[in-house]
Amino acid sequence: MRFPLVLSVKIAAHIIKHKIKRTPKFAMVLQLEPLHTCNLSCTGCGRIREYSTSLKNMVPLERCLAAAAECDAPMVSICGGEPLIYPQIEELVLGLRRQRRIVYICTNGVFMRKKLREYLAAVYTPGHEPRLQELLREQLVTAAEAEAIRNADAAARRKTVIRPSKWLYWNVHVDGPEYIHDLIVEREGVFKECIAAIKMAKLLGFQVATNTTVYIETNMQEVEDTFKYLSSLHVDGHTISPGYDYDAAKKDMVKRLGKDPKDFFLTREMTRKKFANILEWGRRFTIFGTPVYQEFLAGKRDLTCTAWAIPTYNIQGWKAPCYLMTDGHYKGYQEMLAKVKWENYGVVNGVARDPRCENCMVHCGYDPSGALGTNYQRGDNWKNFKYNFGAKPRAFAGSAELARRVFNGVSIGKGHQAAKKVQASPATTSTGGTIAPHRHPQPAGIPGAPAAATAKSAH
Repeated sequence: MRFPLVLSVKIAAHIIKHKIKRTPKFAMVLQLEPLHTCNLSCTGCGRIREYSTSLKNMVPLERCLAAAAECDAPMVSICGGEPLIYPQIEELVLGLRRQRRIVYICTNGVFMRKKLREYLAAVYTPGHEPRLQELLREQLVTAAEAEAIRNADAAARRKTVIRPSKWLYWNVHVDGPEYIHDLIVEREGVFKECIAAIKMAKLLGFQVATNTTVYIETNMQEVEDTFKYLSSLHVDGHTISPGYDYDAAKKDMVKRLGKDPKDFFLTREMTRKKFANILEWGRRFTIFGTPVYQEFLAGKRDLTCTAWAIPTYNIQGWKAPCYLMTDGHYKGYQEMLAKVKWENYGVVNGVARDPRCENCMVHCGYDPSGALGTNYQRGDNWKNFKYNFGAKPRAFAGSAELARRVFNGVSIGKGHQAAKKVQASPATTSTGGTIAPHRHPQPAGIPGAPAAATAKSAH
């Protein structure tokens, strides 16, 4: 099957239950932001700037779990900020699992291997030694880290840790191959760390997905190569969505980077061109998102926004109207559903009800529309059933050439920030050229690439 049976059945049962009860609006996925603190400053992300006055604040664990129970979404995406900074992330994951939620941990990957080492230290027995040796051979742990895992003290053994489960996914931010990813996250080396974390998680038996946002400068062939490489590592699926010029992101781009948002974010027409082949990708890769939503991205049909189906809860309460636009916060989920004038948002028959919605085709607004049949066409239910319960696409074979295309160099300095610094105070090279982001030749030894330059099975 493309997705684990128990997860598909749980989501389908949730939809059927509310359809039978004729519930007008209900949650499919909770976007839970326990904090907005982040260790990266990604281009195109306005979240930590939007909540800049409250970055030190965190949602107490009890409130996080209460929010999940209140909206009763079958799936919870723990995001932020960087959720692995949240001091009680392990307890939060455990609490959500006790509520029988499907859990996604949306992470930039930088702290992920640390959490995986903590898991291995907590469960380590001599029977785990072959797996630890494999991690050493793949250079995913150091000799010192391996020794610390073997000799973990009683406190480390008792620590609540994030454990593999069919109900849990690591959802790692990967915006394409090395060059474009590190450019977007504005830090060199993050892509290599993401790949290392993904490989380690798969070797330890975790489910892993990736999350990709597409911008004007995104080369879709490079994204396809990245998906092929990730498939060779047996990554379990991908979320992919167009970059949208929401207010907080636009303001950050102008103020912090001195960059025109029109040169970075996609218009609706640009999105359709970028995603022209998404239906083919859906057959070749495990794309998270209904085929109906994929048709929408490719410009083959229209959908009505159903942002209420993916509500956001953060330090200020229930955020409305959607994950990216903020017109208010509410204390209660039902209060938000009742008070927000949902008919004032989205694009209907090609006309934006709110000008801020004009270019939005983001999954958090439109993907549930495909699942809920809000713009039903004959055959949609069969499309979704066939896609979700059909055979999983076969993994791509890894190769040295594919690895070279994916590990394709890094940008100088801090990605898009470097360009602004050059404009403010141009530095010159020995030949008189201006220093700007560029691709370095690929070194012979690629950290995080498969041993012997060939992708091996993660199982």
